[in-house]
Amino acid sequence: MTIADASNPLSNPTIAEKKLFDRCRAMRATNSRTSAFGLFAETGLPHRRMEQWKWTDIRAALTNLETPSIDLAKQTVEVPEGACVLIFDGVAWKLPETLPEGVSAHRQSDATPLKTIEGLPLGQLTASMTGQDSSSDFVSIEISGKVDQPIFLDFASAPAETAFARLAFNILPDCSVRLIEAHSGNAAFSSTLIEFRLQSGASVDRTFVQRASTAQSVGITATAVLGEKASFVQTALGFGAKVCRVETHVRFEGAEAHAELNSAYLAGDDHHIDFTSHVTHAAPSCTTRQLTKGAVSKGGRGVFQGKFLVPRSIGQFTDADMQHQALLLEDGAEVFAKPELEIYADDVECAHGNTSGQLDEAALFYMRQRGIPAVEARALLTEAFIVEALQTAHEAVRDQMIDEARNFLRAEG
Repeated sequence: MTIADASNPLSNPTIAEKKLFDRCRAMRATNSRTSAFGLFAETGLPHRRMEQWKWTDIRAALTNLETPSIDLAKQTVEVPEGACVLIFDGVAWKLPETLPEGVSAHRQSDATPLKTIEGLPLGQLTASMTGQDSSSDFVSIEISGKVDQPIFLDFASAPAETAFARLAFNILPDCSVRLIEAHSGNAAFSSTLIEFRLQSGASVDRTFVQRASTAQSVGITATAVLGEKASFVQTALGFGAKVCRVETHVRFEGAEAHAELNSAYLAGDDHHIDFTSHVTHAAPSCTTRQLTKGAVSKGGRGVFQGKFLVPRSIGQFTDADMQHQALLLEDGAEVFAKPELEIYADDVECAHGNTSGQLDEAALFYMRQRGIPAVEARALLTEAFIVEALQTAHEAVRDQMIDEARNFLRAEG
């Protein structure tokens, strides 16, 4: 089968989809690349007729691919002192000459489809568009020790039509790594795929910040497979874009593993941010904690979709909790939420909660009576609401993330 055959499922492709097809066809054809693009072509760019994408229509937002004329995105967080920095410039990864002890990196020159994960059209697209002979856009990293030095991933692409980046982490038994990511590139359409495989007793602490303009469409996809007693902690702060999807899929394959997925989103006028996650408890005695908080002002849209799947028998003794809480700061703000529990095992503890509303008028009145201006009072209350979801962020950038949120809230106020 060729790339042309793989694209056959696309009906009435948009200009953007045609450009993506032409780009993939121009790359070196391999069975892996053809397979990955074929999986993407089953749906094409995600659209509102797909159940998991009904509030985040990438196809409608991305009608064409045109290079932005100026740098649009703002810097997110600064590089912590002593961090090992990997930079993706929109075409290739720039690796430091010396990596920390216990870290090895290898450039990959072929695509590999996501065979173990259903769906994920943006992940499959990124898989098909990376792994080129002439570019280091796909790098695999092995962690073979307890790496204390944080690894900083800087997605700082120059203005371009597209930017596709892929990383695959393999964390060996009882090894650990801490990642900090700044997603602030300037491509019209950027899609990032990061894969984690945590072996027995391994741990990953991932913190990232996303920011983009209303001229950009962004996809950030992550998958994590956890072995016995592994730990995966993720903390995210997102400001959205014209349309932005942050998607995380976690699968427990070893007993007594733990995952924590915390995130905060702040969406201003014409910004769209979607946090979607899917956790499969395919091993006994595993725990998941998930907290997502959001604040949306007039003209902004926030989306939360979370699902816990507990299969029969193998998911026994699962302990999982999912909470989503959102503030609609003004009339005209939109928040859509869909928390789900799909449980087939009979000895589990699973819970979810979802709330959305406005700031407490009594608290605002109390603060105004004590001389605090209305804008400042609203910002302070919203900040106090948001920061709970950022407490698990890496200590080197936690204060910066809170400052970013604080600056947004005062500007919106």
